Amino acid sequence: MVKAANSRGTAPGTPPRTRILIVGGGYVGMYTALRLQRKLRAGEAEVTVVSAEPYMTYQPFLPEAAAGAISPRHVVVPLRRVLGKCRIVIGEAERIDHAKRTVTVSTLATADEGTGPIEMEYDELVLAPGSISRTLPVPGLADYGIGFKTVEEAIGLRNHVIEQMDIASSTRDPALRDAALTFVFVGGGFAGVEALGELEDMARYASRYYHNIKPEDMKWVLVEASDRILPEVGPKMGVYTVRELRRRNIDVRMETRLESCENRVAVLSDGARFPTRTVVWTAGVKPHPILAASDLPKNERGRLVCTSFLTVEGVEHAWAAGDAAAVPDITAGEEGRECAPNAQHAVRQAKVLADNLLAALRDEVLTEYAHKYAGSVASLGLHRGVAHIYGRKLKAYPAWFMHRAYHLSRIPSFNRKMRVLAEWTLAGLFKREIVSLGSLEHPRAEFELAAGGGPKPPHPPPAPNPPQNGQG
Repeated sequence: MVKAANSRGTAPGTPPRTRILIVGGGYVGMYTALRLQRKLRAGEAEVTVVSAEPYMTYQPFLPEAAAGAISPRHVVVPLRRVLGKCRIVIGEAERIDHAKRTVTVSTLATADEGTGPIEMEYDELVLAPGSISRTLPVPGLADYGIGFKTVEEAIGLRNHVIEQMDIASSTRDPALRDAALTFVFVGGGFAGVEALGELEDMARYASRYYHNIKPEDMKWVLVEASDRILPEVGPKMGVYTVRELRRRNIDVRMETRLESCENRVAVLSDGARFPTRTVVWTAGVKPHPILAASDLPKNERGRLVCTSFLTVEGVEHAWAAGDAAAVPDITAGEEGRECAPNAQHAVRQAKVLADNLLAALRDEVLTEYAHKYAGSVASLGLHRGVAHIYGRKLKAYPAWFMHRAYHLSRIPSFNRKMRVLAEWTLAGLFKREIVSLGSLEHPRAEFELAAGGGPKPPHPPPAPNPPQNGQG
């Protein structure tokens, strides 16, 4: 174990700068760091961001990236570019000892160095690690399931869907063809519904370039355990969404669970069985594992217990927001209500958190976080959508347009806004791209074949962690 360097007391007579350590480079982490670097006085504090990835992913655009409407490069925001005044450390936080004010971090270099993880010291801690997919102990899920939370998973899923169409087009086995053209999505929230809507739209378009595949040959199934989908847009818009999806011959099954997907057969709780090569899991999230490896207070769902000032309850010099934090919703008018773990709250919480942290450094008054939920928008494919904004219900093209306009205004940096807008404009003028770049997942395969004199078996994948019945 080695200690990371810091700049405390760099010059004689100079008061040490406050060390602010932000764990996580997502919505809360990036926006908090961005606001701090804008408002900190010269020499007042140093900000370090620890993130597993060198970019922030704008997750609402993942379905459009999967459908090919947006380049994956434009769905992410490079941290080093937007956080030029912060120190960026690419690595995984493994343990937090707040009593000692240290975070143990494994970086890309620690394994090669052989010195073990580094120990980073801090004066103020901002915890914003976000969440991970919540899995259940479903047989076969770890072997065949596909997630939809990262840009890599989104692009991998796009490649996978197109490859299944290629398999179906070239096989002479009816059973294999049927399994290749059956796509099962588990989870009726934003991620599942938007991913299904965009990919079905993309596959329907791509089928015109296959001589023996028609849109009606493909089978799309949405499985949701509760009695409605997209609860955030309200019951009426949820009913409209179900009707719209079924009009497109999408099999929507509510109050149904995935019981097994062993041997490439999706078995549902209602007795239905679907031979399929595609099971997409979007059934909720749970707090990041780093929270369990900390000495900070957590609630029964594993989230950090926070105050309305975005401080960790009962602890000094610790702050949290976003998916990892159980923040009281003081606008709800009822005791014990918490802010929903979504991007709308995360971005606004980051602003209040940064301002409160600065106020604490300067012995000023803190501000409570209070934001009444404005509503939600969801895309169901090209020119299709649903929205519930400030009590107004929109559907079809107006909702789809609102979805694009809202998220274009929210994606960070003028650079990204213009690139996304340019891609949308070009997509309206030219035909869709239907190219699968699945070989990107094994970029050295061709060279290994040439250098080794023959094909090599693929490197065995790491053993998957067994799914856990997490909560969050």
